[in-house]
Amino acid sequence: MCGILALLDCSSDSQAKRVRVLELSRRLKHRGPDWSGLYQHGNCFLAHQRLAIIDPASGDQPLYNEDKSIVVTVNGEIYNHEELRKGLPTHSFRTGSDCDVIAHLYEEHGENFVDMLDGIFSFVLLDTKDNNFIAARDAIGVTPLYIGWGLDGSVWISSEMKGLNDECEHFEVFPPGHLYSSKEGGFKRWYNPPWYSESIPSVPFDPIVLRKAFEKAVIKRLMTDVPFGVLLSGGLDSSLVAAVTMRHLAGTKAAKQWGTQLHSFCVGLEGSPDLKAGKEVANHLGTVHHEFHFTVQDGIDAIEDVIYHIETYDVTTIRASTPMFLMSRKIKSLGVKMVISGEGSDEIFGGYLYFHKAPNKEEFHHETCHKIKALHQYDCLRANKATSAWGLEARVPFLDKEFINVAMSIDPESKMIKPDLGHIEKWVLRKAFDDEENPYLPKHILYRQKEQFSDGVGYSWIDGLKAHAAKHVTDKMMQNAACIYPHNTPTTKEAYYYRMIFERFFPENSARLTVPGGPSVACSTAKAVEWDAQWSNNLDPSGRAALGVHVSAYETPVPTNITAGQGSANITNKKARIVDVVAPGLSIST
Repeated sequence: MCGILALLDCSSDSQAKRVRVLELSRRLKHRGPDWSGLYQHGNCFLAHQRLAIIDPASGDQPLYNEDKSIVVTVNGEIYNHEELRKGLPTHSFRTGSDCDVIAHLYEEHGENFVDMLDGIFSFVLLDTKDNNFIAARDAIGVTPLYIGWGLDGSVWISSEMKGLNDECEHFEVFPPGHLYSSKEGGFKRWYNPPWYSESIPSVPFDPIVLRKAFEKAVIKRLMTDVPFGVLLSGGLDSSLVAAVTMRHLAGTKAAKQWGTQLHSFCVGLEGSPDLKAGKEVANHLGTVHHEFHFTVQDGIDAIEDVIYHIETYDVTTIRASTPMFLMSRKIKSLGVKMVISGEGSDEIFGGYLYFHKAPNKEEFHHETCHKIKALHQYDCLRANKATSAWGLEARVPFLDKEFINVAMSIDPESKMIKPDLGHIEKWVLRKAFDDEENPYLPKHILYRQKEQFSDGVGYSWIDGLKAHAAKHVTDKMMQNAACIYPHNTPTTKEAYYYRMIFERFFPENSARLTVPGGPSVACSTAKAVEWDAQWSNNLDPSGRAALGVHVSAYETPVPTNITAGQGSANITNKKARIVDVVAPGLSIST
């Protein structure tokens, strides 16, 4: 992932202003350590910090059309760039960069080309012929973007909040799936899929269609000119990503450059569920597996850096971002610059444990829609910024535009969690890859129950965070919390502790407004409490808070043809607890 910063229509074109833009752009250098670029046209500046993934030798930015009248700075990956180039036969391209198509598409189609891009992106494009500009962000908001306004009438756009918070009177999150046009002076939504209206879909579930859509999404993301790997926690989502990658890697350009041995990465406390599960899956698939261990103290020591980079005070996000932040540094030290990850599956398929309580398919579907629309504030923000902090790019095939359209067109009745039928969370996804003739994964892995990332790295991680916060936040501080923090008032000492750190880095009112709030249990929205009132007494983001649902209490039928591995319990009862399916000492993971 790269870092972009644009200052548009400012009151000065002085050397001092150029120096200031360079200074602010350097705050994003962690996102793009490979090269820096700056373009100035009058009182407009486009800066870029590059992480070179495609065409590392010549794909430096900003990028231009043939006569350099159109300039663009881009953070992202355009997976269909070769196909788009074929549709632009009269144009010549300066580089082999996937982002080089954007300026030329604008020449041909004006502002109405964004939906032609298949990928993840944030960009700012300046048309110097009329001094108009546009900015756009990808459909789901996998790439981060912020927009702000200065008192002098200037517009600021940045990949991260730290690039503009000191200069803007007001700034906010740039909404995903939108385009900002200086001609029209505002936003318009370019991403309008059928599911966005939240009408209830009715397409029957077809496991082969879903499987092929996901395989296609993964294959796209094997486009790379640099070493890469997969994140593998051993749960369903990351295991499927790794399994599909292994199955299709051999025939790719990446395999010709870097070989067919797939590297996988996992992080956790010593003896954690993820480390055990990740190693099991890696052994089954035959990946070159790398385990990274951290201690609770390692994580606590990194919290301030994490909050500075992730730019949030949301408890769930910080808990999960910290081990990912630590792991990303280790991965980059091995020379790897891109990883494929499993974010987004839980939102699309209702994989969080509170979905067990969804009362009907209508509520189930509406909640998945709300979760997908909010991903840019949570998992996308974590996956992108925790990796980009070390110049590492994370790609997320579950959030592929085409795959989402397929998955969200399925009648949600098929996605509902139905214990009596053996339908645990994400049953349709599990069923799609339940191939008896050519298995993608062993049954007990394919049907392993959900474990949130912040839990899976080791339960003592969360307990340690709470204990640390309790040493720094007193009861009296909590009594006055609403006076100190009237917006999104922290309700726990852990939340208060994170908020203090955040406000030190980002004291502006606009900054605190970029972070969502509200009660949450097991990564839920407020819907969880509506669906089951008893959860209102245990509002913690941990999956363990899903009382009566998590493995310690939940019983469900499981497929009778699951074969127990060495050391596993024999399954003689169709109503076995999920915990009995897993090998002793092996917990269940995301």
